[in-house]
Amino acid sequence: MNRFVLSMMLVAFASQSEAAEVSDAKQPNIVLLFADDAGYGDFGFHGSHHFKTPHLDQLAKRGVRLSNFYVSGATCGPSRAGMLTGQYQQRFGYEEINVPGIMSESSKLLGDEMGLPTDLKTMGDHLQAHGYHTGIFGKWHMGVADRYHPLKRGFDEFYGFRGGARSFFAYANPKSTARENLIERNFGNYQEHDGYLTQVLADETCDFIERNQKKPFFAYVSFSAVHAPMEADPQDKDQFFELEGTRRTAAQMMLSMDRACGQIIEKLKDLGLEQDTIVVFTNDNGGPMDRNGSSNYPFSGVKGTQLEGGIRVPGIVAWPGKLPTGTVYERPLTTLDLLPTFVKAGGGDPTLIERLDGVDMMPFLQGKNKERPHQTLHWKMETRAAIRDGDWKLLRFPDRPAQLYNLAEDPAEQNNLAGKHPEKVKTLFQKQFDWELELARPLFMLRRQEEGWSARRTDEFRAPPAADY
Repeated sequence: MNRFVLSMMLVAFASQSEAAEVSDAKQPNIVLLFADDAGYGDFGFHGSHHFKTPHLDQLAKRGVRLSNFYVSGATCGPSRAGMLTGQYQQRFGYEEINVPGIMSESSKLLGDEMGLPTDLKTMGDHLQAHGYHTGIFGKWHMGVADRYHPLKRGFDEFYGFRGGARSFFAYANPKSTARENLIERNFGNYQEHDGYLTQVLADETCDFIERNQKKPFFAYVSFSAVHAPMEADPQDKDQFFELEGTRRTAAQMMLSMDRACGQIIEKLKDLGLEQDTIVVFTNDNGGPMDRNGSSNYPFSGVKGTQLEGGIRVPGIVAWPGKLPTGTVYERPLTTLDLLPTFVKAGGGDPTLIERLDGVDMMPFLQGKNKERPHQTLHWKMETRAAIRDGDWKLLRFPDRPAQLYNLAEDPAEQNNLAGKHPEKVKTLFQKQFDWELELARPLFMLRRQEEGWSARRTDEFRAPPAADY
């Protein structure tokens, strides 16, 4: 046997061994803890003096906190559509409204037609393809028609409700309640829960984890807290006497959600799965403030606006042994990055997925890649838009001049620099316009009148709310 043939055999053997090592590597379990309408400033790990989040604070200490973490949309439905697909939702026309639940008579004509387009693969689809058992617990909000159902969109199990919001307590008359608001187990099995919904979702998630501990699983825990209706767990009725009204209720609801997160994390520890599980905590958009008493301090803006308070959200990623502990990653990342991160960790190649806008976060969080994960990020709803390029951010409006901010120096967006840097305004306008040329036309053109975000001036939300922080 000549030396060349021998060397080729050795190379082939080494390649086979490497492939075997990769295939034998244990796929991590994945738990995505997802809050609803929470305020950026209402977490202990963000410095809140009144709200209590001890379990999430501990998660932040044993993982990486993302200080510049963004959603792709400033309202619940579009934000979730982007996260679940890994691409800007505007690419497939899902930008204008939250669905379902449109309240005007004319929009009822759309009915069940509104939902995440069925030709798109979700996070669940991709993880199923890599051998994961997938479950969603809580709010779906991606369409109420049967064809949009979670069990047809990449999830093996579902316990929750198809709509966007519901009572935290069981409905006394389920037969007179809209189907999308009812608690559903898997497909078509409707039965209202016993107890407080946030706690029930934690119980169901823990049961899912225990039943699937011998195989890789993905649990998407989509809490409806602290979204309205403002209903606290009775066991927390004696908490937060220093707060009043809706803000006190929000603090109680946040405490309940934190307790639920702690219960799920403790279940992982009890089963010896903590080292083998990626746990992510984040939120769908900024807090609405006037609706649920939330605070987005230190940022201006609320849910529905493209100020930082509407689109920058808490983010924590923990993976023992694979990620540093107690650190802060300060460069911009986005919920669009979750899908490619999960797929890569699960043994897939996200670069083979068409039209992804997200990136695998792990090399950046591990310090292996020192570059910026995203030089540019975009937001758009109707004619309003925003672009972040490096540390510069441009806000575009239909009824007044654009605003320009340097987020490194002015994260609260108090000092408009558009007049001082007209060339920067022009450059960012062009970049945003070029991106918009890639997008599909909006699928749903009707807006919910009771939200009214597009009619309200950004100036209303300019000053960061410091009260009760």
